[in-house]
Amino acid sequence: MYSPDTTKYLIHISLAAEGVVEKPDVVGAIFGQTEGLLGEDLDLRDLQRTGRVGRIDVQITSKKGETKGEILISSSLDRAETAILAASLETIDRVGPCVAHVIVESIEDIRVSKRKKIVERAKVLLIERFDDGTIDSDELLDDVRECLRMEKIGSIGEEKVPAGPNVLESDAIIVVEGRADVLNLLRYGIKNVVAVEGTNIPKTVVELCEKKTATAFFDGDRGGELILRELLQVVDIDFVAFSPKGKSVEDMTRKEVIKTLRNKVPVEYVRDQYFEDAAEFPTELRITRGNADESESPGKKSRQVSPPKRSEGTHGPMTLRDHIDEVKGHSLARFLTDDLTVIKELRPDEVEKAIETLDGAVSGLVVDRPVDQKLLDRLVWKGLSYVAAKDFKGVIKRPLSIQLLKMGV
Repeated sequence: MYSPDTTKYLIHISLAAEGVVEKPDVVGAIFGQTEGLLGEDLDLRDLQRTGRVGRIDVQITSKKGETKGEILISSSLDRAETAILAASLETIDRVGPCVAHVIVESIEDIRVSKRKKIVERAKVLLIERFDDGTIDSDELLDDVRECLRMEKIGSIGEEKVPAGPNVLESDAIIVVEGRADVLNLLRYGIKNVVAVEGTNIPKTVVELCEKKTATAFFDGDRGGELILRELLQVVDIDFVAFSPKGKSVEDMTRKEVIKTLRNKVPVEYVRDQYFEDAAEFPTELRITRGNADESESPGKKSRQVSPPKRSEGTHGPMTLRDHIDEVKGHSLARFLTDDLTVIKELRPDEVEKAIETLDGAVSGLVVDRPVDQKLLDRLVWKGLSYVAAKDFKGVIKRPLSIQLLKMGV
């Protein structure tokens, strides 16, 4: 019997017969016309019986009185014997009653084909199946440092709220949602972080925010907005840092965290976004620019409400607050990128016309004029993330995809 495991070569033969013949006719012609041609050692019947030649596979079709097709014969003989066997098949000149033409097209080395498959599979295994055993020194250091930072997380107050090691000593704190957020910021070396652990704001966090400069930093989703709304009602918050839409603080990269905290805005810029009625905003947190010089109640930290304008000699990147202070009261409008670069500066009444020429690089608008529902809808359609304006008049539908920052009077 023929065993495919021992096959070395595959003989490809083309057949053309001047008439209609069938497979048994072709097989009979092969055995009949090669019998005794090569001697006993290379007799085709004996070779097939001992398994050194496989079965004869005939694939033919008849059309318009002619028959054409291919004959495949597998061989486990050596190269010379296989070549002699193949050459003997070209002596076939008739199939049944029809004249035939037989030509050996090729002799395929099965082992070469197998080797190619082995090489291709080995490449896949090398790339996909090996565990990465390379050693990255930076990764080793990061893992050790991260472990050290994880151990530094603690809990403070009666409620045992998660907090970084520098919360009690620092003059400023960052308020986040949960323990995972504290851990992520610790990973980037930010140690003055405390978590509220839900919408039920702990008394410890309330007391800390009364004594220290506090920045709220929550997830950029509906849950984060709800916690921020609750926080603004009961806690003395100074700044708000807006996470990217749909982004969790615990999943943010170092670059995203630093950028978001750098672009924090004073709480008075955002209070109208979370409270439809100004009277709903807690009295003790309702601070306007008109009374910025008045002293606050004893025990309260001083709040800088009206920051001075950025002087010409000031170095370092501009923040969103810098842009707001420079635009307010100067009849200007600025379209900004993600990194707060000015794409276009123009007059406030030219904003609608300029929107048509904006590209995908624009992230926000700072404008010294009120914004109505129509303009707001166009900004949302253009994909802007925020707009800072003097006021928002006639805005009935406030989209969740854009932050509304009110400059104040």
